[in-house]
Amino acid sequence: MAIENTISEQNGSISTLLLPALMLSVWILLYLNLQPIADSVISLTGLQNGEHLTEALRFFIYEVPKVMLLLVLIVYIVGVIRTFFSPARTRKALEGKSVFTGNVMAALLGIVTPFCSCSAIPLFIGFVEAGIPIGVTFSFLIAAPMINEIAVVLLLGLFGWKVMLIYISTGLFVAILSGYVIHLFKMEKYVADWVYKARSNQQQQAEQKHTLTSRIASGFTIVKEIVGKIWLYIVIGIAIGAAAHGYVPANYLSELMSASNWYSVPLAILIGIPLYSNAAGIIPIVSVLIEKGVTLGTALAFMMSVIGLSLPEIIILKKVLKMPLILTFVGIVAFGIILVGYFFNFIY
Repeated sequence: MAIENTISEQNGSISTLLLPALMLSVWILLYLNLQPIADSVISLTGLQNGEHLTEALRFFIYEVPKVMLLLVLIVYIVGVIRTFFSPARTRKALEGKSVFTGNVMAALLGIVTPFCSCSAIPLFIGFVEAGIPIGVTFSFLIAAPMINEIAVVLLLGLFGWKVMLIYISTGLFVAILSGYVIHLFKMEKYVADWVYKARSNQQQQAEQKHTLTSRIASGFTIVKEIVGKIWLYIVIGIAIGAAAHGYVPANYLSELMSASNWYSVPLAILIGIPLYSNAAGIIPIVSVLIEKGVTLGTALAFMMSVIGLSLPEIIILKKVLKMPLILTFVGIVAFGIILVGYFFNFIY
């Protein structure tokens, strides 16, 4: 009888894993072929390569499914991981630590999580649900897209180890300082009500004992809840980024952000915010801008604003945060990036 039960449990586990395995296979197949699919769709339109509309459409057709696929996968993984770490256990791990220590820990955690700003938001929501202070969650949200292994490797290869280390240090400075200042302002009341309701529900289920089946089901549930709430904001944000990508030429940017303009750093941030890219996409562009005469500090401020303060991220956050907190977040991070930009321009 015991043997039969063991065999039955093994068969149940195998069948439970079949659907996620099949879906992962489809996910990989789609993700690896996004560029050919986008190119094929563009070719069907009859538009000429190199035209503004063509490149804007190509960007949109490629980026929307890419971000959605990444978001679904990451949200699912986070949903499964949450079943192992209850909010009570997470809060216990932070007991006895000062808020500033929490900001530092969250920023360092952001460095080792290779997520773009959009895909880091589910983890941000998970932090809030776990009862972690709002300032600490922002330190993570800022650091995760801005400082990751992709940015480190590309900066090392293009600019050398000194620039890489200074960038990491200043990026951590922006993330830690921004999170700590947001904590001082005590802006928890400006988090969307539905996030706290989700937190309340999570707390009630914190000590639930999970099976393999329930963990997998939890992942699908989280995907449905979170992606269902923010997918439209992602599409709108990428559409705005696609328009900027297709119609704003690099020469125009380099002329506006030349070394002779004292306002180049804040202007670079204003130009960078509507754009959308990750570190891998924007760092090669930064290298080209520097070659065309843009100062290093201005170019890196532009890069930081694109990665860590992009309009798509702000639009998605609108579903999670209320406007006063969003404006505070943008203002504090922008101020930190301005300091970094002028600092780089001063030493280089």
